[in-house]
Amino acid sequence: MLTANTKSGTRVCLGYDYKKETLLKLRSKEDFFCPECGERVSLKLGDQRIYHFAHKRGSMCGDFYERESVYHMEGKRQLFQWLINQKINAHLEYYDREIHQRPDIMFFYNGKKYALEFQCSTIPEKEFIKRTNTYCQNGYIPLWIISDNHFKQKERNVLSLSNFQFFFLRKTFDGVFYIPSYCPEKRSFHLVGSVISFSVKKALVQSSHYQINHIKIWDLLNPKILKQVRLDQWSAEIEKFNFYWSMHPSPKKNSFLHEVYIQNLNLFLLPPEIGLPVHHSIFIETSPTIWQTYLYIDVLSKKNPKEKISIEEVEFHFKKRLSRKEVIIRKLPQLDGMRPFVAVNEYLLLLVKLGILTRKTGTLFELQRHLSKSKTNREKEEKKQEFYQKYHHILSKI
Repeated sequence: MLTANTKSGTRVCLGYDYKKETLLKLRSKEDFFCPECGERVSLKLGDQRIYHFAHKRGSMCGDFYERESVYHMEGKRQLFQWLINQKINAHLEYYDREIHQRPDIMFFYNGKKYALEFQCSTIPEKEFIKRTNTYCQNGYIPLWIISDNHFKQKERNVLSLSNFQFFFLRKTFDGVFYIPSYCPEKRSFHLVGSVISFSVKKALVQSSHYQINHIKIWDLLNPKILKQVRLDQWSAEIEKFNFYWSMHPSPKKNSFLHEVYIQNLNLFLLPPEIGLPVHHSIFIETSPTIWQTYLYIDVLSKKNPKEKISIEEVEFHFKKRLSRKEVIIRKLPQLDGMRPFVAVNEYLLLLVKLGILTRKTGTLFELQRHLSKSKTNREKEEKKQEFYQKYHHILSKI
């Protein structure tokens, strides 16, 4: 831990750049106490780790802090200095006695109170959600920043994200989704932006890197990220997903494939309008190929041109799939309260732009033409190329 109180109640914060000589003098004449549990702590001034306070062995409060890595302590120290250098009222390891939580940094910005958590280790889902909800219910805006060593990017613009990493997803004021991360070793922020998922764990992303002295707090809270998608890459990843899905059977996959086949469809010959990138698809853990196929089976395939399609009808079938766990919703604690159906609605509006539907009222659509199915791979490839060339300007800016 990096903060402690003296016997007189004076707060000592090692987030500031104290010289070792100053701290040696302070240690010789002061006793230090944990602000949270009140136990006595020691001021460690070794050469192997950064200066820090430590509980005595066996302390219940100290069990958490003794597990802190140098990486974590150095990261929150740098983030604290970054904030105070911007003249922001920040408090390192502030313990809120009312909620019994201790964010790494509490700070005030534009009249709002933030709880910054620099998370280097994986914590249970329940704990993450509980801490996030407690912050929100008590006037804080949670700002979770994941350590950059969690990301292992093997392909350009494609990232594999665990459920835990998705918990860090935030939204800019312009409606773009991103995950903030930080590396204290490189002193660099890594913003994983414009996240558009195409499977349970994989997503297309845009990565931006900023040295800590080249970015301000506003740029972290509301980064400028374009809503763009590489269509060639999206199409290739969807094709790979379809192939993997069909070649690795499971009861869940077999149920979907069986329904596809009895509808006289072929997973490899689906219309190009199925499996499209939708910005809010991250709210749905199930691949866009699957939930858009279900929408086609349940609604679109049953209508003739000029017949009406209501939002209520689409939502009824969507909820039915949810109840049978054929479509799974993704848990996003920092975006709690946003309805996953917004992704389906966004897809319907995309079909309007593509001329498949017209919008008659706010909740009513009309089918203009059927989606055309292919009979051969060659026909499918020709249709797909023609489709992406014709609608590139629409699909690349979802």
